[in-house]
Amino acid sequence: MKYTKSHIYRLLSIIFIFNIMCKVSFAQKKDLTYYLPEQTYNPDILTPEAFLGYQVGEWHISHDQLKFYMEYLAQVSDRITIKTYAHSHEHRPLQLLTITAPKHQNNIAAIKKNQAKLSKGEKINMDDHPAIVYQGYSIHGNESSGSNAAVLVAYYLAAGQGTEVQKTLENLVILLDPCYNPDGLTRFANWANSNRYTNLISDSQSREFNEPWPRGRTNHYWFDLNRDWLLLTHPESKGRISNFHEWNPNVLTDHHEMGTNSTFFFQPGIPSRTNPNTPQINQDLTEEIGTYHASALDQIGSLYYSKESFDDFYYGKGSTYPDANGCVGILFEQASSRGHLQESANGLLSFPFTIRNQVVTSLSTQRASVSMKDKLLQYKNDFYNKAEKRAQSENVKGYIFKDRDTYKLNRFVNTLLAHQIEVHKLAKSTTKDGINYTSENSYIVDLDQVQHTLAKTIFEKVTSFRDSLFYDVSAWTLPLAYDLNYTELKGGDFQKGMLGDRLSSIEISEGTVSNKNASYGYAIPWYQFMAPKVVYELLKNNLTVKISSESFPLEVDGKQVSMEPGTAIIPLNNQKKSADEIRTIVSGMSKKYQVNMLGIASGVTGKINLGSPQIKTITLPRIALISGTGTVSYDVGELWHHLDKVMEIPFTMIDKAQLAQANLSKYDVIILPDGRYKETEIKTEKLADWIKAGGTIIAFESAINYLNGQKLIAVTNKKTDAGNLKNTAYSKYTLNRGAQVIGGAIFQTKIDLTNPLAYGYDDPYLPMFKKGTNFYESTENKMATPASYTASPLLSGYVSKPNIKALENSAAIMVFKKGSGKIICFTDNLNFRGYWWGTSKLFANAIFFSDLISGSSAQ
Repeated sequence: MKYTKSHIYRLLSIIFIFNIMCKVSFAQKKDLTYYLPEQTYNPDILTPEAFLGYQVGEWHISHDQLKFYMEYLAQVSDRITIKTYAHSHEHRPLQLLTITAPKHQNNIAAIKKNQAKLSKGEKINMDDHPAIVYQGYSIHGNESSGSNAAVLVAYYLAAGQGTEVQKTLENLVILLDPCYNPDGLTRFANWANSNRYTNLISDSQSREFNEPWPRGRTNHYWFDLNRDWLLLTHPESKGRISNFHEWNPNVLTDHHEMGTNSTFFFQPGIPSRTNPNTPQINQDLTEEIGTYHASALDQIGSLYYSKESFDDFYYGKGSTYPDANGCVGILFEQASSRGHLQESANGLLSFPFTIRNQVVTSLSTQRASVSMKDKLLQYKNDFYNKAEKRAQSENVKGYIFKDRDTYKLNRFVNTLLAHQIEVHKLAKSTTKDGINYTSENSYIVDLDQVQHTLAKTIFEKVTSFRDSLFYDVSAWTLPLAYDLNYTELKGGDFQKGMLGDRLSSIEISEGTVSNKNASYGYAIPWYQFMAPKVVYELLKNNLTVKISSESFPLEVDGKQVSMEPGTAIIPLNNQKKSADEIRTIVSGMSKKYQVNMLGIASGVTGKINLGSPQIKTITLPRIALISGTGTVSYDVGELWHHLDKVMEIPFTMIDKAQLAQANLSKYDVIILPDGRYKETEIKTEKLADWIKAGGTIIAFESAINYLNGQKLIAVTNKKTDAGNLKNTAYSKYTLNRGAQVIGGAIFQTKIDLTNPLAYGYDDPYLPMFKKGTNFYESTENKMATPASYTASPLLSGYVSKPNIKALENSAAIMVFKKGSGKIICFTDNLNFRGYWWGTSKLFANAIFFSDLISGSSAQ
């Protein structure tokens, strides 16, 4: 956006009026020199205070104010350009400022080109080439000192006239990302500001410091965006990763907050918890940069520490993703005031103080990057130059993968391409591990590529660890999450001749309808990821849809095709719409949702007739999702996102506190996410009557324990010795207790493919993500446990010996009946972080097919 003189005059008028309205004394107000070095600043550039009408730290900046000030700086300074690189779910712009000396601004294309060469291991003239420093703030919306600091850092770089600023601009290109999470920041700023006192209150029990559920940490769908760098579920992350690979930075900083009683942390983290794929020199450089942070914090007397908290293990975090890309990622954690002034173990913690620490370490990062420029540039070059050597030392040389559902497969391939991973078509059909990989639908990743480290971490299964404690998940193997057929290629199993055309992009093609003018009806194979969406739309259009519980042959283009159980059938006759109208609807939905459909010429199939009792009519599900205080906001958000954003299936979200008064007869399906529930909130008798009348409960994780406690179901928890730490030495208690946590690992389950909950699957072995230590015995009626963990379940990740023993042969899914209704229990999260597409179909099946489950097969 370009500001005209009239724009600027209008802004100044608004600022003047705002100042008149706000002529009150604020204890929080600090001089600019509290935050920034004393030096000359360009008087033609408005300070943040002059532009906003208040000094940074007096109020929490809103995202729109942040946006307008950054656009203003880009307008008035020849050191800054700005672009919008994405929009949040609430359509707020995410902006990136490119800040450097004017001579570099005029040479950006050449700088990017040379930086790209470094990232391919190629040599360049580094003398005149600036290092690239990406500085990002407040990916957690209620950790707002970061975004408020970004305002001051941007002003310092735009208006500063000192020699250090000039040196910084001459030697660096600074990519300033002032707010990673606009929706969360807005939610939190509104809360903190609307509960601010004129005379500040520091009592930690004050309403100001206690946000209501779900709080401002997360984005619109209540996801933690700092876990999405690798997964790319959200538009904020997709845009940010596109920026990252456009620029290939040398240093990336990620500014956070932690508990109020803490001090200030900067990386390195705990050495034993660094991902083994990260070279030691990365941590050495991080530690060297840390000396600059320590010196800067010493000058202002701030308490700080390093190496004693956090880790660099999960590559899906902002401070760790860079480490897989020849970049030094640095996490900052500042004790949070969570408002404006709060009591803490270290005295009164003010919002301005938290901002100052973020500003000081932003500038110390720049100072370090200038001094260490040659080392940082050389490190990136060496990292990619040595990729071939690292690949040659690995036993696994590549990965081959496929899936019969092209929609899901293409989504996975696009994720790889977004991370700049080289993906090839398979040149020639081959069979590996009993799986037939055809050249038409299979892909291959050669680990001998510059993105070796990132490709490896996406595909590898890891079961051996240096440490037993993890700040986040210990496994994230993406092909397991997508439930793809994939095989490791070792030694002689891999030849370069297997590599077909390299993909530059992949399009998700429109669905097709074979025999469009079919006279009898249409069939939809249920294995397709978007089949539930299409069936929902058909039901919403008042069309009859039937589901086959038997397989049957169907002739397609002169060939016999086996239709599996779960196939949806849309008859053309006895419908409320004409055959031609149905043909038009079917064709449109096939194209829109990339679902292939098959025309049916006759009700005689050669096995069963399509009027068989084994083919049953389903109805449009009316869905309610319980949310609110006590439920786990991440889990609720994942369910919300999957239904609303991915499947586009409408539902009602009901706050748990309102459930006792809710009219349950409006719903066929009620989803209870993980959380804590009370009988007074739900009213067990009311819920039991609703289930008996034909309702379906879908319960996840700890909600199972609530239902068990209310005697709506009867489950038996499997015992584990993991919590028996009585003989542990005090000094080792915390470590030993942490070692019994399942922070997130991947395990093998076996599912009953004949059960309606498993429709759409053709392999009885299904990887499942597990977090937590709830283990359940199989039901007395074995059919009521249609999925169990296997006798040797671990696929990837860390789990202690007592916990793995308890998990063996335990229940993964349990089905109970009560009157005419069902209670379907999933012991784990099927939609974890929005990328577990391999298990999300189980969730869809529970919604659509609970009535198809025979009562005699339920407990």
